[in-house]
Amino acid sequence: MSQAGLLSIKQVIGVRSSVTNGLAFQDEQTVVYIAGGNIVLYGIDQKAQRVIPCSMNTQALTTMTVSPNRRVIAIAERINDRPHVTIYDLQSGKRRKTLQSELIKSNEIVSLLFSSDSKYLLTQGGAPDYTLIYWSWEKGKVMAHIDVKPSTGPQANATVNQVSFNPQDNTQICTIGHGLFKMFRYAESTLKPSQNLKQEHFNFTCHCWISDDRLLAGTDQGKLFVIQNGEILHEIKIDSKSEPRSVTSHHTSDERLGLVESSMDINTSGDHLGKSEIKCIIPFSRGVLVAAGYNKVYMYDRLDDNREYFRRNREILLPIDSTDKSNNERVVSMCLSPSEETLVALTDHQQIYQLSFSGIDITKDIATFSYLTEGYHHAQVTGLDTCVRKQLIATCGVDRSVRLWNYETGTLEVCKEFQEEAYTVSIHPSGLFILVGFSDKLKLFTILIDDLRPFKEFSIRGCREALFSNGGHLFAAVHGNVIQIYSTVTFENITNLKGHNGKVRQLIWSPDDTRLFSCGMDGAVYEWEVATSKRLHEAVLKACGYTGLGLSADSKTVFAVGTDRKIKEIVDAQQILREIPVIPDDVQPTTIALSHTGKSLLVGTSKGTVRSYKFPLTKSDEYTEYIGHVGMINRLRVTFQDEYAVSVGDDGLVILWKLQEVGVSKKEKETTYAEEILITKSDLEEKNSSIRELKQRVAELREENDYQLKLKEMNYAERIRDLTDKFMQEMENLKTKNTVITGEKEKEASKHAEQVHDLIEKQNKELQDLVEKK
Repeated sequence: MSQAGLLSIKQVIGVRSSVTNGLAFQDEQTVVYIAGGNIVLYGIDQKAQRVIPCSMNTQALTTMTVSPNRRVIAIAERINDRPHVTIYDLQSGKRRKTLQSELIKSNEIVSLLFSSDSKYLLTQGGAPDYTLIYWSWEKGKVMAHIDVKPSTGPQANATVNQVSFNPQDNTQICTIGHGLFKMFRYAESTLKPSQNLKQEHFNFTCHCWISDDRLLAGTDQGKLFVIQNGEILHEIKIDSKSEPRSVTSHHTSDERLGLVESSMDINTSGDHLGKSEIKCIIPFSRGVLVAAGYNKVYMYDRLDDNREYFRRNREILLPIDSTDKSNNERVVSMCLSPSEETLVALTDHQQIYQLSFSGIDITKDIATFSYLTEGYHHAQVTGLDTCVRKQLIATCGVDRSVRLWNYETGTLEVCKEFQEEAYTVSIHPSGLFILVGFSDKLKLFTILIDDLRPFKEFSIRGCREALFSNGGHLFAAVHGNVIQIYSTVTFENITNLKGHNGKVRQLIWSPDDTRLFSCGMDGAVYEWEVATSKRLHEAVLKACGYTGLGLSADSKTVFAVGTDRKIKEIVDAQQILREIPVIPDDVQPTTIALSHTGKSLLVGTSKGTVRSYKFPLTKSDEYTEYIGHVGMINRLRVTFQDEYAVSVGDDGLVILWKLQEVGVSKKEKETTYAEEILITKSDLEEKNSSIRELKQRVAELREENDYQLKLKEMNYAERIRDLTDKFMQEMENLKTKNTVITGEKEKEASKHAEQVHDLIEKQNKELQDLVEKK
């Protein structure tokens, strides 16, 4: 018995925006987020991922939080319809603790938060009771609990969205929600209500602490309230650029309530409702960052006056997405790096953006995010194919886009947005052409360096399965229940294969392209001879609708999965040799893939995991299961050299898996990939024309530069001559002056010598006279 192929995640392409508080920094350069059933630690500079898998039986991930000391992460999971909190060590990736309590009657946890010293954890349960639990998480001990929402009274219809610790006081807790704002104090192993907002008809969506006794809370109407001791101190309207009003400074409590109610009535029109909803607030040293409305984050600076309200400083815009014509993206989560240098934002379109504050132009009041990584799919991914001669995979999805990825680097090569959903993709072995199925036609595109250019259309409506042959000279496409074979040279319909009575779910070519295997929801697996259009073999099981098909290396054995939850090994496409049930009962196999060596059998499941089964198939429990997606896996493929497996699912993710097969050396897998790309003649001519124009411009500039240089040289030479003449004239004048002065000096010296001589003679005479007198 051969050992099952070993899988490990190489890269997760995508993110889950449905996880609240779904972004955090581990350190200055590492962002933490949830993708599928995994925790992803992404290095911003290195552009590399480290993946920590979550619990195996997770049905959903609802929220997360990273401890303030950045050592652990808490994930709220739903397992067997019960809420669990699993705490992982961010350095080792190991599970530190699992918290669960019968006190929570809900099947989910809506909010999590660590205390500022990272010792305690708050978990806020969901409907119907919204139980709040105060944990000492390292001990796994419930310190206190309380049902936040009363079962009767005016708050009976309220919901809870978020819970928080006072950063300066671990015993003070705030919970907010639709029609609810409550404060609690932890004391004597109980949570006691301390302060309630006196106007609780607001629908609060998020909040943060801005000081040790004040909070900033946002609403679905696009308003921010500064709240202290249950009183609204200030109101800020996001959609107004005027200064915020100080509500307390001019109005009594009753008047203030009337003012707020009247302002709410203005904004309750259907057009405005929800457009300015505040999704996220995070504080920083100078103020707060607020995500509200579409495509924007607002930066507010704290004003240093006695009223302490905020003034809008800057708007941060999401980049314009050329593949998204709706332009209605919302930021749902944000985080700041520890040094407050980098802001990272997650949107409801499953994209992650970043902004470096050091790169902001301080003279402008608008800044723009950039992609942290290339654009992800933001809806279900339904189509997948791999290329032979290039390291490319093609994906398509409900978001109406077709994307080409380099599976070695994990980067996005080409993205093309269409007006309608693309159902299926198949990439030519050369990597130069791609088939895309739409509701009205099947279209063939040429793959250019940065675009997909339409080349040929085929009148095949609603084509959900199309596949190039291994040699690339043919392709098969499903039209209704008929499989049509076309030539990629002449584009003629060579033959039609008729036999299926239901939807055809998968096609596979034999290695020599002489035969085609198909399976469908009618319970049939057929083997076709392409040259004669004959059905060579068949295996029909009406009770099962087949969803996936795999072919052994020798093309003699077909492996199929379907709605009866069994993996079938079919010999010569006619005899079912064995059936292996998929366990447990709540797991449905959705797709299957075999490596080209025939040594690895991979199965994608309805709960998002990938299973690697041992060969030959004998027991239902001889497999290794790997956590990947959350939700059904739609497609699973193995690359041509069996280096990687690729899976796509309903969660919008593309996951690249490293495939390690026992007994297969790397030397056998070495290959040379093609690097050529296509460019249209018009584009080439345009680029060549642009090059010629630029060369001509360079020549003109060089000539102009040489001419200007010569002019300057002539000008400088003339100036040098003038200066030389001037200096020579000055030198002559100085020489003449020196000669005159020298002559005068000689005269003075001669005169001085005569005077000295006369004085000496006079002195000598006087001395002689004195001697004679004596």
